[in-house]
Amino acid sequence: MELVNIKRVYLVGIGGIGMSGLARYFRHLGCVVCGYDKTSTELTSELHNEGIPVIFDDRKDWIPKIFQAPDESTLIIYTPAIPKDSEVLNFFKDKGFELFKRSQVLGIISKGMFTVAVAGTHGKTTTSTMIAHILKDSGKDCSAFLGGISSNYHSNVLYGKNNIVVVEADEYDRSFLTLHPDIAIITSMDADHLDIYGDHAHLTESFKLFASQIKPGGKLIHKKGLPLETGFTYAVDADADASASNIRIENGDFYFDFKNSNTSITNIKQGIAGLHNIENAVAAIEATLLLKVSPDAIKSALGSFKGVKRRFEYIIKNDHQVFIDDYAHHPEELKACIRSVKKLYPDKKLTTIFQPHLYTRTRDFADGFAEALDLSDELLILDIYPARELPIEGVNAEMILGRMKMANKRRCGKREAIEIVKNEKPALLLTVGAGDIDQLVQPLKQALQDV
Repeated sequence: MELVNIKRVYLVGIGGIGMSGLARYFRHLGCVVCGYDKTSTELTSELHNEGIPVIFDDRKDWIPKIFQAPDESTLIIYTPAIPKDSEVLNFFKDKGFELFKRSQVLGIISKGMFTVAVAGTHGKTTTSTMIAHILKDSGKDCSAFLGGISSNYHSNVLYGKNNIVVVEADEYDRSFLTLHPDIAIITSMDADHLDIYGDHAHLTESFKLFASQIKPGGKLIHKKGLPLETGFTYAVDADADASASNIRIENGDFYFDFKNSNTSITNIKQGIAGLHNIENAVAAIEATLLLKVSPDAIKSALGSFKGVKRRFEYIIKNDHQVFIDDYAHHPEELKACIRSVKKLYPDKKLTTIFQPHLYTRTRDFADGFAEALDLSDELLILDIYPARELPIEGVNAEMILGRMKMANKRRCGKREAIEIVKNEKPALLLTVGAGDIDQLVQPLKQALQDV
């Protein structure tokens, strides 16, 4: 499949964050773009408003006639999250179309471009968005395919006028092995997606394969301590090839100094909160220095970086109330997020609302979730969001609650959580999870503000 030949694109699972980015990209190129997804969301509404029709009925009758027969100008993209018995998906299979995953299409798009690929079990969305923002803000420019909505650009896809592309490289289903980057960043390799990989060793093997696919003369940047034998290391307050030090909080903002063997940048104001985001920033600085962005331009860009929707996103921030929403759905992400909140607001009682994501992840990491959530002062836990999975007997939110030491914890439904927040008005509220907990954000904001 050649990019120049593509005139029509249908996306099965168009509402996903990565898939919607591709939909916008091909629409930008002037292609006819449409797709199917299971449910209507704010993101699918935005696509519709941008001229990209979306259907929500899994029936082949709704597929436009221009997608009835395969040819070299028609591209069908699907997400592995779509059930195998989907009528829309099987229509294209039965008609003899070649189906492409998002990762394969990113491989096609990035072929022949200078590619910066950011991988990791967590941290990759913020790091890739930081890099893209530094390149845009400095005037270096780039295109970008992001795994979240950039708060600076209100989109998950950016269009550049040069040959540089920044992509978020997803380890799920070994998707990132379709990429051959010039600069590769690996932020973390914690055990995750064990429903796909089976064990941590196989996940680690895939990351090593990704690192081995860097183009000749390319650069590997990775967090210090990862089981990788080559590459340039980075860390926070530790001995590495690039590091952050003198980390401090002034008037609610994080500041730090950066240093590698060639460059020092002092007194960098971090536009977003969180110790883990300083670590992400060190990786982003190193990557953009390799791309010849000046230290002053990097410092300025990081100060104006507004972050990513649902990544330590402030929903309410005033003297009386603070409400933060975050995508954290792995124990290590939860620990980093909760510790950052506690460091910023040590005198406030932290109420956390958590929605576990996937039965398999809950089963595999119940002890880790319990340990992370115990860092809060109060917990409201919702039922597991199943995503692509069927229930597993004995696996539920109680698995986590039963392992926790905290006394102030309870399981509740979404409506009950809203009522609890409305009645108790917590001064410091954190919502975390990768399922549909984001649909609670506005009702919870309203509940906190109701007099």
